[in-house]
Amino acid sequence: MATATLLLLLSLIPLSFLPFSSPLPADAVLNAAEILSNSGYVSMSLTLQLISSSLTTTPPTTSPSSQPPPPRAATIFSPSDSAFASSGQPSLSLLHLHFSPLAFSLETLRSLPYATRIPTLSPGNSLVVTTPDPTRPVSLNNVTITGSPIFDDGSLIVFGIDAFFDPHFVVPPRIHVPTPSLRCLASQTTPTPSFTSYSFAAASRVLRSREYSVMASCLDLQLPGLLHQQNLTVFAPVDDVLVDLIHNFSDYAAVFRQHVVPCRLTWTDLRDLEEGAVLRTFDDGFGVAVAKANGELVVNGVPVAFPDMYSSDWLVVHGLRPVIGEAPETSPEFGGEERIGPDRNEF
Repeated sequence: MATATLLLLLSLIPLSFLPFSSPLPADAVLNAAEILSNSGYVSMSLTLQLISSSLTTTPPTTSPSSQPPPPRAATIFSPSDSAFASSGQPSLSLLHLHFSPLAFSLETLRSLPYATRIPTLSPGNSLVVTTPDPTRPVSLNNVTITGSPIFDDGSLIVFGIDAFFDPHFVVPPRIHVPTPSLRCLASQTTPTPSFTSYSFAAASRVLRSREYSVMASCLDLQLPGLLHQQNLTVFAPVDDVLVDLIHNFSDYAAVFRQHVVPCRLTWTDLRDLEEGAVLRTFDDGFGVAVAKANGELVVNGVPVAFPDMYSSDWLVVHGLRPVIGEAPETSPEFGGEERIGPDRNEF
């Protein structure tokens, strides 16, 4: 038994060079390792302990970079100890397949349509949603996720699985990929929705639980005009970035409006948009360009770190690390048509 454990540890040492693009808080990784060990996932616990420094340290750069800091979020799908024992020494590439540089809650995974692809740290490989319908347990690559997260502190989410993902898994191609329903038009004939029908309370609670309290406070303020718009997407920067960036309370409203789009767009909807699509925000003249870079979904160059953090039938919130900057001026308008946006008279 000791020999098998030693071989496992030796096989995992190369993970110290794990190309993880999103450094995580050190205590998050160590706490996750402890919870995994206490929950019977000793092999993955040892893995995390061995690679903790590579996950929590930003790689040095040889020259100043204008790129925003990477997001602090990830999802780990942890095979059981029996899976480690039966698979022998897992390769580095296979282990990479079980790390995603995005944070997915169980609710988000359950909401993703069949055949949706989830990015991983394995170059050129992604996981595929294979959940047959929303009433069944969530499965990826035909491997079922075993219940609620083992660990979830808002930046790192860990799920248990009973087997390793098959890197050669192939899902039948989708016969038809429907155009996303943007649901962008404000109601022009109905009165302002009531606070009970269109309340931000549930979204605010989720945001506060994951270190997005500043954006939660903006939602709580019910800024003028938002309740006239029935369908919204909020791109929420994390607290410490907003606190460092904004020093005057009056600036929050402007920044907030630049991060709200008058459409309900899930992560899947955003991925299905044409490359370079520009969405109008509640800040007049400020657009959000949607693109894909290095396998990640980005808005004005900022990666979406926590997709579908909150989702209802009229509101979606995506978590970001930095704030959104200006969209490239060369980006085409969304759909090549008139910009989609709210009526400025609402403000």
